[in-house]
Amino acid sequence: MTFQGWTLILFFTALVAALAKPVGVWLFALYEGRRTPLHRVLGPVENGFYRLSGIDPEAEQGWRRYALHMLVFNLVLLLFTYAVLRLQDVLPLNPRGLAAMGADGAMNTAVSFTTNTNWQWYAGEATVSNLSQMLGLTIHNFLSAATGIAVAFALFRGFARREAKTVGNFWADCTRVTLYLLLPICVVYALFLIASGVPQTLSSLVDTTSLEGLRQSIALGPVASQEAIKMLGTNGGGFFNANSAHPFENPTALTNLAQMLSIFAIGAGLTWCFGKAVGNTRQGWAILTAMLTLFLIGAGVTYWQEAAGNPVLHHLGAIGGNMEGKEVRFGIAASALFSVVTTAASCGAVNAMHDSFTALGGMVPLINMQLGEVVVGGVGAGIYGFLLFALLAVFVAGLMVGRTPEYLGKKIEAREVKLAVLAIAVLPLSILGLTALSAVLPDGLAGPLNKGPHGFTEILYAFASGTGNNGSAFAGLSAGTPFYNGLLSVAMWVGRFFIIVPVLAVAGNLAAKKHTPETAGSFPTTGPLWIGLLIAVILIVGGLTFLPSLALGPIADHLAMISGQLF
Repeated sequence: MTFQGWTLILFFTALVAALAKPVGVWLFALYEGRRTPLHRVLGPVENGFYRLSGIDPEAEQGWRRYALHMLVFNLVLLLFTYAVLRLQDVLPLNPRGLAAMGADGAMNTAVSFTTNTNWQWYAGEATVSNLSQMLGLTIHNFLSAATGIAVAFALFRGFARREAKTVGNFWADCTRVTLYLLLPICVVYALFLIASGVPQTLSSLVDTTSLEGLRQSIALGPVASQEAIKMLGTNGGGFFNANSAHPFENPTALTNLAQMLSIFAIGAGLTWCFGKAVGNTRQGWAILTAMLTLFLIGAGVTYWQEAAGNPVLHHLGAIGGNMEGKEVRFGIAASALFSVVTTAASCGAVNAMHDSFTALGGMVPLINMQLGEVVVGGVGAGIYGFLLFALLAVFVAGLMVGRTPEYLGKKIEAREVKLAVLAIAVLPLSILGLTALSAVLPDGLAGPLNKGPHGFTEILYAFASGTGNNGSAFAGLSAGTPFYNGLLSVAMWVGRFFIIVPVLAVAGNLAAKKHTPETAGSFPTTGPLWIGLLIAVILIVGGLTFLPSLALGPIADHLAMISGQLF
């Protein structure tokens, strides 16, 4: 470990905290439906969309109607993308003449991008045409991100409103987030990436001569436009197979820092927006403090393990940090930091290969996903997942003092707790259930390239990534088979919508409740005690649920490595 490495981690954390309020102010304006400086230019576009589609943005929806419209919208987008991928060979803008995707691969990809997962079983530059990238995939990068933020807004209204029957209008929320937040930032962001050396072209290939004198064809395409929303919307799907380790996606240390900041920017801003929505910004700062505390613990452990190096190589006399699978232009600290950022959020972009991390270094990204990626988390998904844990925390606090749990002036009763538990239980049921199934069936066992604990970790990581809507791959797993394409499609759909629907139900229940004024006996939810309780509940729930699987995978792998055994 070096002073420069720790400086990078702490500097990045400070920048995230500094971005929370300015981003949150803009998000709060969209949450309230107020005009922004961009309305002069984009307002007619928004109003034109409403007129063409027959939508009244002022017509509020109850949580059931909000959920139904959200589900239908995403299902239609899924079917559209599936059709584009299946017909890619006869559609235009396919200069490399790529074949159409098979049925199981196209369905997996359509589900992946619809759910904001962006799991990729394929090499993008060799499988997906320019049209499929732009029309079939990038469109999801915007709209899946907008869906997550819209659901977060609905939950905020649930906490903020009193005796109300509605939680907002899905179409208005989704449209405003896309037009006034995601699109403007991505235009500027893409221009920055182009200036930094990221390609943006409809050309297919460029031929060049390597230093060894060999002819090489390098794939090109509309990379910068996809890269911008890939990071800002915590999508993570790369134009190239190497993702953000590829110099055409992430060429410099500056673009690497910008990508990490863009992953966390909206998630951090939503914490401030939440505090403002409920009338107490200290609530938002308390949540962000808990998130960043967990983040620093994870980043510290990963950096420590990667800087310490591989014990197997130490037994062989090779001393030093673990640079396997990492780009020299980033080094250990920036690679370790990126791995924690991308899995703390539901991004999944990678600038290093997690399969090549040390056992405990690779365990931290796995734990981040198993916790539901609530450590800042994905756009919208992070904050609403975190608030589910907050409901459990106040329930625990209420049990300890013998009072009816309250949070932000709302009594937390059996229905809210049951819905929160139901949503949180989706993660272990899907991750552990599908991992166990794959670990005993022949088709599942054919996937991992490694044997023993490391091979088990490859399977476990895949389903944690799919269910958590992360999309990063541990590598070493041959997942492009009908078996894994099918099971991972189920994991991604369940991990997205089997959590969103209970969240919206919680929003509807809370909105209908009366406001209960705080008393001297109310549990304070802004101070260090509350922050500590939040962290403890998240770690205890995650630890009790996933510790056995970690013991079979990365922990057993670590013990084997320090004993000098190879699997």
